[in-house]
Amino acid sequence: MSTTSSWADRTVLVTGAEGFIGSTLVDLLLDAGARVRAFVHYKPYAEKGHLAHLLDDPRVEILAGDVRDPGRVADAVSGCDTVFHLAALIGIPYSYDSPGAYVQTNVVGTENIAEACRRHSVRRLVHTSTSEVYGTALTAPISEEHPLQPQSPYSASKIGADMMALSHWHAFELPVTVVRPFNTYGPRQSARAVIPTILAQLHSGAREIKLGSLTPTRDFTYVSDTARGFMALARCDRALGQVVNLGTGQEISIGDLAQALIRASGRDARVVVDPSRLRPSGSEVQRLLSDNGRAREWAGWEPEFTLDEGLKRTSQWVAENLDRFAPGRYQV
Repeated sequence: MSTTSSWADRTVLVTGAEGFIGSTLVDLLLDAGARVRAFVHYKPYAEKGHLAHLLDDPRVEILAGDVRDPGRVADAVSGCDTVFHLAALIGIPYSYDSPGAYVQTNVVGTENIAEACRRHSVRRLVHTSTSEVYGTALTAPISEEHPLQPQSPYSASKIGADMMALSHWHAFELPVTVVRPFNTYGPRQSARAVIPTILAQLHSGAREIKLGSLTPTRDFTYVSDTARGFMALARCDRALGQVVNLGTGQEISIGDLAQALIRASGRDARVVVDPSRLRPSGSEVQRLLSDNGRAREWAGWEPEFTLDEGLKRTSQWVAENLDRFAPGRYQV
């Protein structure tokens, strides 16, 4: 499905625009002709994350704020045709220490976004979920009808955020779609995620790769494929009021992934389990494998990158940006 003509001259808001997926989405929207308002988390030291290359681009308006602030959110939404809501407090380990912060940013923040979209009559709100809301697969592949299992405070907060977004469809007919990406990876991803964690260790010359549990399986999607899925679903009326998975439909264990990354990097190392990286008992999600039928059939979306292609591109990016990482330190 071509998305270029459908975005020409539209004003689009992306929250969390300075982040990994958000910045990739901004780039693709600009390529498609959209005018982008990039809502970024206010930082007193003026860090713009992965949007630094766009600071002087007239097609982009960078607006700093916080999704917990309803007034600032309303300012950001005003005048926008489409809103992609990606801003969230992410990362599972930190949610064990500060669950309340996840509720405030993810649930209350989503309510602020949805309410602002309703009041300003946006054409479409695309709300970002996560495959973590499914917990360990009870049936596989995981369809959108799979039970929701809050196995961490992070996943619980995202379940709450999803329900808040969908409640605005049922109660107020807000045109919203909940997009549920499985494990997205690629250039710009932070060190808290498993793939850049492994690659940073490899490219720093480590002979031992320290990981948590090696047996869980995940469905990894390259970041530009995920961003294209967001754009396709924003133009898909069949997805109104619905949840749609974005994943490849293929799974790989963390142990096998590590071996694939060793090959992609051209390095030589062995994998060891680091107890400090293990999740609490009952919280580890053992299997995630997507059923992506809705995205394929409703929006004409399918992934373009194989895992090997994506890992090679990501390995090259990490090698070129190794100064962004602290390979010997566990990032929560």
